[in-house]
Amino acid sequence: MEGETRKIQFTGKSSYIISLPKQWVVDLGLRQGDQIRLVRKGSSTLEMYPPKFESRAQKKEDAVIEIDSSEEASATVRKLISLYFLGFKTIYVKPKDGRLSPGQRNTVKSAVKRMLMGSEITSDSSGGITVQVLVNLLELSVDGAFKRMIHLAKSMSSDALLAARENNPDLAQEVINTDDEVDKFGFYIIRQLKIAIQNEHMLKEMGFRNARDCLGYRLVVKNIERAGDHAAYIAKDLLEFKKPVKKEILARLQEMNEFCLRALDESCLALFKEDYAQAERTIRETMDISKYEKKVRDASRSLKDDEDIYRVRRMAENIRRVSEYASDIAEIVLNMNVEKVLKKSR
Repeated sequence: MEGETRKIQFTGKSSYIISLPKQWVVDLGLRQGDQIRLVRKGSSTLEMYPPKFESRAQKKEDAVIEIDSSEEASATVRKLISLYFLGFKTIYVKPKDGRLSPGQRNTVKSAVKRMLMGSEITSDSSGGITVQVLVNLLELSVDGAFKRMIHLAKSMSSDALLAARENNPDLAQEVINTDDEVDKFGFYIIRQLKIAIQNEHMLKEMGFRNARDCLGYRLVVKNIERAGDHAAYIAKDLLEFKKPVKKEILARLQEMNEFCLRALDESCLALFKEDYAQAERTIRETMDISKYEKKVRDASRSLKDDEDIYRVRRMAENIRRVSEYASDIAEIVLNMNVEKVLKKSR
């Protein structure tokens, strides 16, 4: 029934009607006189729920979390994120008994602000907190969120090396703080992907060819999140040791970092262009990372202190991992687009 059209007709003095596809009615066992629930989604979409599916649709809107007085903050945050992923629009956080402590309330409010894009606290008291997800599904496209996420992760990597070069703890702390922003975009994308998988109409609206591509995007999100994590590790190293790294070594690390970020750029560009050949080239190019690692090792030979040697090795490892994620993303692009190559060969 995909792609069918129906003409709007006018009846009586003020009613517009539209016919339903017969096969859809038959498949659901509907009869004349049955009621259909209509729900408006955004400015241009209506969803229809037959009677036996109506309660399921209503349940999907709201969710309740009950928090025990002894529950750890991290467990509460994980529950919030899970329900956000599942597409609930309203999340009620309530005490299992008694009331929410000030610490529990602060945990929920902080998590909503830092991690759940498009969410707001609409009610806050010791008796419970209401989290409303206000974001319009089509206001920020998945591709738009991806591009913002990639830009932030790359900026984190560049700023982490800049902080090391300037021995700048304030900039290092800003890199660490930005990691939350990267995760926030990642959580938003995962939420959208889950909604797309469950709703064929939204799948097409978001620009996906099929549900399988959503899995590919989910894996890409994880790789970008990890790239941001490794930039944060470099920044944390600077705050921990509070010692500058030799300029000649930093110059080699900078070259290595720029190479990895180019590879990440190329793999993501292949994703957006659905370009199998470019993804293949990117995988081959990432193998050159060993050349840059050797330059870092050569520049580090003058180091005598074991702590300094360990720091440089750890920084190089965090940078190298970004090239691995770029290669992983490129492999995902190959998997998502291999069928197009097969069609061409035929």
